[in-house]
Amino acid sequence: MSKVRVFLTLTGYQLTWLACVFGEIKFNQANLGVYIGFIYLTIYLYFNQNKTNFLIVASLIATPGYLFDTILVYFKVYEFNSSLLIGTLPPWMIILWLSFSTLFDQILTFFKNFKKTGLFLSCISGPLTYYLGEPIGVITINNAILFFSLMIFFWYLLMFYYLNIVLNIVLKRN
Repeated sequence: MSKVRVFLTLTGYQLTWLACVFGEIKFNQANLGVYIGFIYLTIYLYFNQNKTNFLIVASLIATPGYLFDTILVYFKVYEFNSSLLIGTLPPWMIILWLSFSTLFDQILTFFKNFKKTGLFLSCISGPLTYYLGEPIGVITINNAILFFSLMIFFWYLLMFYYLNIVLNIVLKRN
């Protein structure tokens, strides 16, 4: 994967993340992240060399992530400070998970040779990213110990699942 492609993918995801998180809180635009994310995902899919693999990775990563968020919010481990919720989550969460899956499509594949590092970094970066939502004002954590325990466990499982199952499914298709 070229450095330009990595840079553009990371930039697209970060712009989507910023639009989702700050769209409603700072700009009073609850769907800004949905619009930016949709544009990013459309461009990403258009230029993707293997659209089928991306759609497989996206569904296998975004689905458990969205379900995990739904369960934690349902049980009030944390909640979103959003004016627009569909079920328990703001609509931009599905876009954010789909955008996040672009990182798993091609960038995070290098962790297949560094599984322990990938698992460790996932256990730290996943929960910290969510935690950043509290000082920003996008989420409220109701039970910090349960929040961090479940987040660390989930992010470990997600990366383990990705490295040992999702990548095998995708690699068998190639």
